[in-house]
Amino acid sequence: MFEILTDEDRRGQVGIGTLIVFIAMVLVAAIAAGVLINTAGVLQTQASDTGSETQEAVANQVEVVHASGLINETHDTDVGLKNASDSGNWETNGTVDHNGDDVVDMVHMTVMKSAGANAIDLSSMTIQYTSGQTDKTLTYGGDNGEYSLNSTNESVVFSENVEGVADAYDLTADDYNSSTAEAIAYINTSATSETFATTAVAGNNANDELINTEDRVRITLYVGAIEADSSYVVKNDGADKLANKKNAAQSLTAELSSVGLEGGDSATISLNDQSGAQFTYGISVPSTFGNKQVVEV
Repeated sequence: MFEILTDEDRRGQVGIGTLIVFIAMVLVAAIAAGVLINTAGVLQTQASDTGSETQEAVANQVEVVHASGLINETHDTDVGLKNASDSGNWETNGTVDHNGDDVVDMVHMTVMKSAGANAIDLSSMTIQYTSGQTDKTLTYGGDNGEYSLNSTNESVVFSENVEGVADAYDLTADDYNSSTAEAIAYINTSATSETFATTAVAGNNANDELINTEDRVRITLYVGAIEADSSYVVKNDGADKLANKKNAAQSLTAELSSVGLEGGDSATISLNDQSGAQFTYGISVPSTFGNKQVVEV
């Protein structure tokens, strides 16, 4: 009725040792399965994050809808200073002079957000400016993009005690010391050699944001300052505070004079928003300006 097995290869194994081996195999398989499941979860999360970031980088773009170049916009701009010996009245000492050279020294770009994009914070955006002579990364400077030529309401202002300006331009103690006769001439706009300015021109948005597709913001680049790589001048040539003011004013205007994009020049503007999305725009200056004060670039 029962077959007696004499071949050891056909005989089963029983006993506590076999049970221990079986349990160990089950535990190893369970641990391996747990590792695989955990790894799969991590990979799934990473893939989801990568997909979201990629979608934002593709969709959340800032688009340039129009760009114009202002010719000799800063020409004849006075650098004013307050003369303490003259009841604190403004005194002009230094004028931006392009010496008859026609240059695009200011650029306005009107931007919007692309269709389907989320709200874009322009204060978190950076701009990479690249020309044949300059390569600069610009950060947000504020919403004062206007450039006045009125010497009593200077866009380029001069002051002696300007701790706030010293902080804004990250001046060191060696650059600025209010206890001495040191003086600083500086660009008093949000668009400098290191920053750009924004101004809302359409929609109900603030100056530094794009919320809806109908919102429009004008970005101002002070191309002259960017190309000159200069936003302020520090002078401390002696104990005469007024002389230091005048020297700094003259030095700053000299650095900003006859500087900008000439006819036929070009530059590349790369707008990089907070999500990492990038939009590249090429500025191309016409070869001749004629009698125009503004040209499309």
